[in-house]
Order: sequence, then structure tokens, then C-alpha cells
Amino acid sequence: MNHPVIIPAVGESISSGVIALWHKKDNDPVAVGDLLFTLETDKVSTEVTAHEAGILKTLVAEGAEVKIGATVAEIIPGATPAAEPSTVIPPVSAAALIAPEKRETPATEKIVSPAPDKITTSPSSTPAPAETRVTRKKLTPLRRKIALQLVAAQQNAAILTTFNESDLTSLIKLRRDVQETFQAKHGVKLGLMSFFIKAAVEALQAFPEVNVQLEGEELLQNHYYDIGVAVGTEKGLVVPVVRDAEKRSLAELEQQLLEYANKARAGKIELTDLQGGVFTISNGGVYGSLLSTPILNPPQSAILGMHTIQERPIVIDGKIEIRAMMYLALSYDHRVIDGAQAVGFLKKIKESIEHPLPLFVA
Repeated sequence: MNHPVIIPAVGESISSGVIALWHKKDNDPVAVGDLLFTLETDKVSTEVTAHEAGILKTLVAEGAEVKIGATVAEIIPGATPAAEPSTVIPPVSAAALIAPEKRETPATEKIVSPAPDKITTSPSSTPAPAETRVTRKKLTPLRRKIALQLVAAQQNAAILTTFNESDLTSLIKLRRDVQETFQAKHGVKLGLMSFFIKAAVEALQAFPEVNVQLEGEELLQNHYYDIGVAVGTEKGLVVPVVRDAEKRSLAELEQQLLEYANKARAGKIELTDLQGGVFTISNGGVYGSLLSTPILNPPQSAILGMHTIQERPIVIDGKIEIRAMMYLALSYDHRVIDGAQAVGFLKKIKESIEHPLPLFVA
């Protein structure tokens, strides 16, 4: 009896996915535990393994969209791979091995080169076929989900963005001074994001009006601090969530961020990694963005945008100094967060980043 390979349930509200990659091909032998294919959904990618041994017979092509519970392959127990058809190469005569330009035939003897003044060239003005000018492909489930969520955020919230700038000179010096000791002790580099997560937690505690979500006609006040960190991948943007950020040290935050980064690159982010955040931080600075207006990550009511660090002349105590500056942007839902609260929140983050030592020793 053949064993069906069925698309597993991978999370609540996920009804379909795409066979992103067959790791085993049709007619391949498989053992229990072998990786069969990667299923890409609108939230996560899942690797599906074999529960039986035998020969794989695929029923669905790579790139096809399939429903949860659908049978996409069968494993035939006790079978052996079908033999590949043999290819017989006919013997090659010695004459066929002679380079064509050195073989003399009646046809080639009659070829006469035209006189140089009579050589003409035909211009190549035929337009390229339309199919070579564009490539058409379906949106992946993840990209479709991103598109729908971003449009919904724009349509269903009154998004406003406030800006500020922060002097990172002290933070950069602190990181440089402690980096070697920190890395030797904790096995991970001390980055910028952990400081911004800590600063965001302090700002949420100082301005609880920002840590809210609108649900129908009710306003939910959150009393926890699970911070989402936007991570760009080849397949699209994902936002894994750092749980209980207020209880974590900088080292623990960096270790969690590194784990998420590795999982994102490997396409192994899990659904539970993405659920439950109350506030999101997006760092466009890693791509060189100088300034942007981030879009809310529903149902959250605010998002912080970090940007590239630039050395700029700044007036300090009446003197011009060159400082490492970063523009900060806070987008928020103006239906539930007032401008004064948003501005105060962003100023609190600015102050925490400009005086980073308390964040480091906390």
C-alpha cells in the first residue's frame, strides 16, 4: 500500500501554501526523516519530512499552490527507482573528427569569397520578443500577505509620523570600548538593536498610552513588552518578536536577535516567533535609508524607524562639532495616540540612546 504525503496543518488561519522546493525528486529513494519539500505559506516556511521509507512519486509540481490536507506525493514501500533510459552514442568516424574548416568537399570548393567592396551587412532591427522583456510570476503567499497587510494598515488607521534625531556618538564609543570583553563573555557581538529595544521598553513604560491596540470600539492597554524586530529576507519582510524584553539583558537580547536572524536566513522562522508583539522596530539604516515613514504593523498602534548613521556638523554649547547622527521616525495611529504622547515617546527614546550607560548596566 502506498503511503500518501499530505500537506500538514502549520498554524491557525493558514489554509494553503506553495511547494517552494522539492528536496527529493520524483523516483528518488527516501528514508524515514528525509526532507521532502519546503512549504511556503503567508506567514512561515515549513520543512516536511518523510514518515515512511520507499520511492517517492510526486503528484504536484514545484511552485504549485496546495490546500492544507492535500496529497502531494506518495511513497511506494519496497520499490526500487525506475531505470533511466540508456543513451547509445553512435561510433564517430575519423573523418567526423576533422575540423570543418580543414575538410575539403565539392561544396566547400565552390564557395567564393566576395570582393571586399561588395560585402554588405544586414542590420539587426527585429525587436526582441515580448516574453524576453519581462518575466511574469505569481506572488508568493508571503508577499501576498505582506501586500494585503500593508494596504489594510493604510486604509484602517490614521497614520501620522513624527521625526527626531539622536546623537549616537556616546553609544558608538561605549560599544567600541566594551565590545571585546562583551563578545568574549557572551559569545555574541554587542549591536545597536539591543539598545533600541531597551530604549523602546523604557519609552513604553513612561508613555503607556503608546502601548495600546484598538479592537472594534474597545482600547486594549497592554502591560507587557514583547517587541517585534523587522527582518528582511529574500522572500519578504518578517517580524519575529522578542518576548519579555524588559526582563532581558543586552546579551540575552543580542543572542535572541542572532537566533532569529539565522532562522530567517534559513527560512525556518516559526509561526509562534511572529505572534503577539506590541511594538515594532524597523531598521532601514542597514540598507542606507536616511529617512522614511514606516507603516504600522497591525494590530499595533506604533512603529519606530531607525536610519543610517551619518557624521554631521552639530552645534553643541555654541560650538560646531562633528557627531554621529541618526534620524528617528515614529509612525502611530492618531485615532488612539495623541501627538503630544507620540512626540514625548520619541524624545524619551532619543534621550535613552544619547545616554546609553544606564541601558548597558540595567
